Amino acid sequence: YMKDRSRKTTYEERIEIVNYCLEHDKNYKDAAELFNVSYTQVYQWVNKYKEDGKEGLTDKRGKRKKEEQLSEIEQLQRKIKILERQIKEKEMENEVLKKVQEIERRRFSPKRKTKRNT
Repeated sequence: YMKDRSRKTTYEERIEIVNYCLEHDKNYKDAAELFNVSYTQVYQWVNKYKEDGKEGLTDKRGKRKKEEQLSEIEQLQRKIKILERQIKEKEMENEVLKKVQEIERRRFSPKRKTKRNT
């Protein structure tokens, strides 16, 4: 069985792990065991490092840029996401209203009389 290897790492540790891995012919398994982290995490860090350099190893979770720090394209992309979310909410509201109308229509429509065999 595999012991749990999920642990928090610092930015400096991630750089050290990636450097070790690259210096040892991308031996993800050895790096994972040596630094007590998961193989998958080492693999992802190495790929992020190759794509974005050291910046790719920073933990960006929960950190949003302020509006004035965004480029024009990023501002427009953020605005699009907001508008798409608003559209989805309105579509859901409309669906609920349609269902309410249908329920009320059925509830208050004159009931048909059925003939009973007696």
